[in-house]
Amino acid sequence: MTAGRLAAVVTLVLVLAAAPSRAAEVATITLDGVISPVTVRLVETAIERAQSSRASALVIQLDTPGGLERSMRVICQRLLNAPLPVIVYVGPTGARAASAGVFITMAAHVAAMAPATNIGAAHPVAVGGGGAGADKESMKKIANDAAAFARSIAVERGRNAEWAEKAVRESVSITERDAVRLKVVDLVADSLTDLLAKVDGRTVKTTKGTVTLATKDARVSEIEIGFRDRFLNVITDPNVAYVLMMLGMLGLFFELSNPGVILPGVVGGISLILAFFAFQSLPINYAGLLLILFGIVLLIAEINVISHGILAIGGIISMALGSLMLFDAAEIGFRISWSVILPTVGLTAALFLFVLGAGIRALARRPMLGAPGLIGETGVAREPLAPEGQVAIHGEIWRAVVEGEAVDAGARVRVIAVDGLTLKVVKNGDAGGAG
Repeated sequence: MTAGRLAAVVTLVLVLAAAPSRAAEVATITLDGVISPVTVRLVETAIERAQSSRASALVIQLDTPGGLERSMRVICQRLLNAPLPVIVYVGPTGARAASAGVFITMAAHVAAMAPATNIGAAHPVAVGGGGAGADKESMKKIANDAAAFARSIAVERGRNAEWAEKAVRESVSITERDAVRLKVVDLVADSLTDLLAKVDGRTVKTTKGTVTLATKDARVSEIEIGFRDRFLNVITDPNVAYVLMMLGMLGLFFELSNPGVILPGVVGGISLILAFFAFQSLPINYAGLLLILFGIVLLIAEINVISHGILAIGGIISMALGSLMLFDAAEIGFRISWSVILPTVGLTAALFLFVLGAGIRALARRPMLGAPGLIGETGVAREPLAPEGQVAIHGEIWRAVVEGEAVDAGARVRVIAVDGLTLKVVKNGDAGGAG
């Protein structure tokens, strides 16, 4: 009996030893583009999903020109307080971690870069309407605050605090090889597989304690970005937000100009609401926004006021300048592309000028309705005109006075003038004019 039990235990141990163990899992997410509130949401979601799936680490593949300072600080706070190891990998080849990307990379437990990448240029840029007009004292305070934040992150993660401060104050930028040499990042990896192999066995400190990474041959699980986040990421692009705003204003203008059309109003209203939602997440320069609105007002005024094109030209210039100034922080990815500005301003101006031209042509055209529209029309005398009588024109009976020779009943006459409800006519073919 004892021998049988011993055999069973040995068999169970052998089976358990032979059974394949569950491979370690590493979660990954790709962040590509400007750092914004949408990026904050993506990072928070990635950390939560990686933790719920019991992943041994989270890899954030980063490629960014920078972004909003407040969004960057929130992301750094999440990384510094992450309950699991977070690896920021500046990749793929040719990527960069500029401006806000510098802080995010240094805040990770492990920082790595792909070949032919760069990191740096973290000097703060005034946003939210300050722009180049911000005074030197305010910019100095902003730079000091950013430099202190960069230094504190570097010290916390054991990285080069002097270089971190220099990246803020002097906007220095370095390659991936120099970043490893200066201890700004930990290593260079050719690919995600190479990265996981190189960080295997490293010990990092998380909010839940010290963790030894076991990432070699780990199963990679990519965190999919949902439709809602993709949609929000699209409309918060400065170019898209700008087009939505212009489309919204044009739609509402044509709906108000032609009540009852409905479709332009619906499309314009939706576009304008989406644009205002995007503007909440973007560094709007209100001077630029007012210039765009003023430009559209000038174009509308051109339709109602004869200025020989001066208002139209002023409106086009105002819209173009407003488009250039609409977003601050052009150095960190919030500038509207010229390939978007030129067609949008051009098409808007062309549309308004087309409406203006159509209005001018309509004013120059001979009236077709009412008494003025009768001038030049021909009719038939219902009775002798010597000089007064009745004529029939387009089935209507009018009182008429003939100029020149008398006209017999049934003769054709031509209207040369209208005096109240009395027509002045001449015999058709007569060259007589209004007296």
